[in-house]
Amino acid sequence: MQLPARITIISSDPQFASHVQLRLHSKGCQVATMACTDSALGLFYADPPDLLIVDLSTDTKSVLSIVLTLRSDSFFSAIPIIGLLDAIESDTLNWELCPLDDFIVLPLNFNELFSRISLALFRLKRIFDNNPLTRLPGNTSIQLAIEAAIGTSTAVCYIDINDFKPYNDSYGFSHGDEVIRMTARIMFNAVHEAGGGFCGHIGGDDFVCIVSLALAESVCQTIIAHFDMIVLDLFDDETKQHGFYYGTNRKGEKENIPLLSVSIGVVPMNMPKLQHAAKVSEVAAELKKLAKDSGGSRYVVDKRSS
Repeated sequence: MQLPARITIISSDPQFASHVQLRLHSKGCQVATMACTDSALGLFYADPPDLLIVDLSTDTKSVLSIVLTLRSDSFFSAIPIIGLLDAIESDTLNWELCPLDDFIVLPLNFNELFSRISLALFRLKRIFDNNPLTRLPGNTSIQLAIEAAIGTSTAVCYIDINDFKPYNDSYGFSHGDEVIRMTARIMFNAVHEAGGGFCGHIGGDDFVCIVSLALAESVCQTIIAHFDMIVLDLFDDETKQHGFYYGTNRKGEKENIPLLSVSIGVVPMNMPKLQHAAKVSEVAAELKKLAKDSGGSRYVVDKRSS
């Protein structure tokens, strides 16, 4: 049985972690091991795995801290976490404070571990709506998050990549997918650096984040600054110098296509007119159009009181 997954093992016992790593390698997994250190979370942000195995038999407090931090983050909350426990721990742990998806009692039975990993990955594929390209929450989670934000001092930011289709058609789907992943990471990092919030991927080149209203404009400015800087790497020097490339627009006509940019519509969620998620989406569409009409990367905030 092959388990084509990227797995990270967190354990304070390097010899044990290495043994588990070798057994998982034999099943076709890509496996990384790390100790319970302050740098562990940083490695997750840089390269998140498909599944996490945590050894709770040693340094339980540090491992639980990592688990709780990951569970509180919208980007990592979907990653299945399997705990390895001593028999006595499984009877005493508070599962509300230890939000695992599954656990196995030590000593480890590897056939059981392989089966539980397969089950966790199939369960995730079946019930969760995360976008497969960016692994950000999809439409169901986005709608629930927006509904929960109505009436609060937060802002919903709808992000759209300008002229994405011509770029995708001219440079190819693999380059287009890379732009989508890049944009997701830029948005996620901007939200994380601002203290956290919700990040979602509607589909295609459309994204949503929900952040504190007081920080919304700062988050938008960060997203735009990082996008405009990184996107230059996607084009050759001549194209960058001209500021456009020759491509096909949405009407099928050949014309000069501007370099990629982003438009962001920012909807404050404490406005009385917002009674449901559909209204939020409607207002955001108006704001994004205003941003697009301004040219280049722009954000527009709805400052109307009603």
